[in-house]
Amino acid sequence: MQAVAESPIAEPSAEFHPFDSVGDRPPFIVRLVTIIVVILPLIGVIAAPFFVWGWGFHWADMGVLLGLYFLTVIGVTVGFHRLFVHRSFEAYMPIKVAFAVLGSMSVQGSLLTWAAQHRRHHRHSDTPHDPHSPHHHGRGVLGVLAGLWHSHIGWFFTPNEANMDRYVKDLNASPTLRLVSKLFPLWVLLGLVIPAAIVGLITGTWAGVWTGLLWGGLVRIFLVHHVTWSVNSVCHLWGSRPYVNKDESRNNFLFGVLVMGEG
Repeated sequence: MQAVAESPIAEPSAEFHPFDSVGDRPPFIVRLVTIIVVILPLIGVIAAPFFVWGWGFHWADMGVLLGLYFLTVIGVTVGFHRLFVHRSFEAYMPIKVAFAVLGSMSVQGSLLTWAAQHRRHHRHSDTPHDPHSPHHHGRGVLGVLAGLWHSHIGWFFTPNEANMDRYVKDLNASPTLRLVSKLFPLWVLLGLVIPAAIVGLITGTWAGVWTGLLWGGLVRIFLVHHVTWSVNSVCHLWGSRPYVNKDESRNNFLFGVLVMGEG
């Protein structure tokens, strides 16, 4: 891998103003899948204590939880964010594919979708056109709470700009990356099957398969979701600002640790 100067966010074509057109509200099936993706890991977290009480907690469960947490967070922060969105460094294609697969296992959207949304965010950071800014949602406590909800989860259900593909023309130019992005459901499935298989093989039991799926799959996804989404919400509201910047992003030590530098 070779470090390069961080390149600017890809700009839409000059003849198309980004707010000339807004896309339709996400289709019902997309909204339904989004709700399931948000709620199912939460159900796993709620169920976890009952599994511990009934089947115990094996060291392999902790291993797949921590191991896949680290790998998928790195897939998002180093891969999706630094490598693909900002092009902060260059890498051989097998390394790019590995980062793209790991980022996809975080279940936050396919490579091209995630990159397009994040480039849009950076282009309009904390303006009314930022897709997930916690600001501009009213004043007082209710305004803060509304902004926090919107930036953390609510924005998933709002319309996109039209022609989002214009933000990722460089990534779309690669047939390999297009294929990896289209195979997003496969990477999500692997992110569930792998920990289940590992713990099942180590323990030699079907109970191990289920606890591996629970801890390395659902609980891990829940944690990765909410620590990375907190960069959008918490880290644009609370933290230190030892620099002059045009947006409202802040340094938050806790999430800097949990998201491995992204806070």
